[in-house]
Amino acid sequence: MPASSTPESANCPDPAVSISRTLLHKGRKFDFELARIERPGGKTLQREVVRHPGAVVVVPRLDNGHIVLIRVRRWPLEGEWQWECCAGTIDRDDAGNPEPPDTCAARELIEETGYSAATLTPLGWFYTTPGMTDERMHAFFATGLHHVGQALEEDEDIRVEVVDPARVWSMMDTGELRDAKSMLAIFLAARRGLL
Repeated sequence: MPASSTPESANCPDPAVSISRTLLHKGRKFDFELARIERPGGKTLQREVVRHPGAVVVVPRLDNGHIVLIRVRRWPLEGEWQWECCAGTIDRDDAGNPEPPDTCAARELIEETGYSAATLTPLGWFYTTPGMTDERMHAFFATGLHHVGQALEEDEDIRVEVVDPARVWSMMDTGELRDAKSMLAIFLAARRGLL
């Protein structure tokens, strides 16, 4: 059966004829663009888009089964402290090539929690907010943890907390833990029987 007649594509709208992009602002980690989409029939749409190099989120588990979470001050939320799993943006080299996600995950784990991992197990990847950004988040599960000390960046304000898994689930139920990437990564790890 041709791809165009599969049930998945039968419900999709016609593809865009063309997309042009205008850079609005080049940021330190990601860029802001205006996308102009010319649709069949001459209809034109405009969308603001955040172009993102990708990121990682890590669920670190100690040998005793406890989870290493962080509390981080999030300035877009008026400086509110958020419970999260450690995470970070994928770096690019001078030629613009992205680092491998597992390299980023190992680095961010040490920087934010102060733990290095003997093993990083990939849990998959997902788009964080496809309505506004192309950010692709790679999730990992970290084991064989060894404390080496945090190496925070100058602008980071992060506190490390070791939490019993039962409390982690309770924190989700009560809304104390409400960071989507962290919750999804924890669910992915649990689904694989890692928690």
